[in-house]
Amino acid sequence: MNKQQLVQQFEEKYGDSKRQLRVFNAPGRVNLIGEHLDYNGGYVLPAALEFGTTLVIRERDDDVISLASTNLPHEADVRISENFGGKSGQWTDYPVGVMVELDKLGCRLTKGYDLLYHGDIPNGAGLSSSASIEVVTAYALLSMEGRDTDTVEIAKLSQRAENQFVGVNSGIMDQFAVANGRKDHAILLMCDTLRYELVPFQTGRYKIVIANTNKRRGLVDSKYNERRGECDRALEMLQKELPALQFLAQLTPEQFATLQDSITDETVRRRARHVVEENQRVLDSVEALKNNDLDAFGRYMNQSHDSLRYLYEVTGDELDAMVEEFQREPGTLGARMTGAGFGGCTVALVHEDHVEKVTQEVGKHYEARTGLKPDFYVCGVGQGVHEVKEAL
Repeated sequence: MNKQQLVQQFEEKYGDSKRQLRVFNAPGRVNLIGEHLDYNGGYVLPAALEFGTTLVIRERDDDVISLASTNLPHEADVRISENFGGKSGQWTDYPVGVMVELDKLGCRLTKGYDLLYHGDIPNGAGLSSSASIEVVTAYALLSMEGRDTDTVEIAKLSQRAENQFVGVNSGIMDQFAVANGRKDHAILLMCDTLRYELVPFQTGRYKIVIANTNKRRGLVDSKYNERRGECDRALEMLQKELPALQFLAQLTPEQFATLQDSITDETVRRRARHVVEENQRVLDSVEALKNNDLDAFGRYMNQSHDSLRYLYEVTGDELDAMVEEFQREPGTLGARMTGAGFGGCTVALVHEDHVEKVTQEVGKHYEARTGLKPDFYVCGVGQGVHEVKEAL
């Protein structure tokens, strides 16, 4: 849906008015490399995508915030004077949670607004539709109120909205990438300090192809907690040799090689090895991108998946099948799982001349191997949250 069509839907819903309509957009995101590093003191390398959430917004004469979406039937009217009401269990909890967090920061809204959301991010694909809604809401409301739109602070308050109001214990990476992404760049982010660097990601004639395995991720929570516990155990054992060590990812591969025997449990040692080597892969990947060496970047993607499969053991049959099918197709530089694992999505770099054939072949062979029909999303690297200012 283009901007003009969305504005037309807004006016059909809320009526015509001489008040100014403004349009904002926030992207989805994908993590290119650096999995299960955020809680181990390592780097991640996400990028904003070319599709996301568009928000049309206009002032009202009262203190009502009216929320509607072109994608979902539920709508809500909440009042500023009544502290926006409580949690509803619907998608509207995401923007309402943002308003609650703005209120806590002393950014109380001074007027009501009509809001209409349109999302191009597939629900449940693991591409951060919730973070996109949160960030675009915060950015739009702060802009309408004439307040500062610091995108790092917007990422923080959006994460708090999801953690504290919605009740989902997400990390900061999703909101940070959505708020701070830049076209043709990836973000090298240290999640605990929020120190970051924009890294040129000139994909040229290569496209990012995200494939949803459509495998239900039933094991994620229990295995995630198990992996965190194993990493904690590895750290405790290593701290007997290096008391100042705070995170596994602070070790270089060379340091780990000399210290690994102090981790007496073989499984725990494998988990730690993944963390240390994956963190180094992220840094090596950044150097490859700075040198515009996409071939090397693709090799690091492949190595990352192998490590997640054999050392960290968070892939599963479906993700492995999808990655294997991508890797055997001409035109693919690299492929790996992205996200927590045990289902969800893979990400691959595929030459634009091969995208159609690759997705056809991968889809056919993946379905034959798993009985599941995948979905594919082809895109480039997009811009972080921004106002859409082209003429209506």
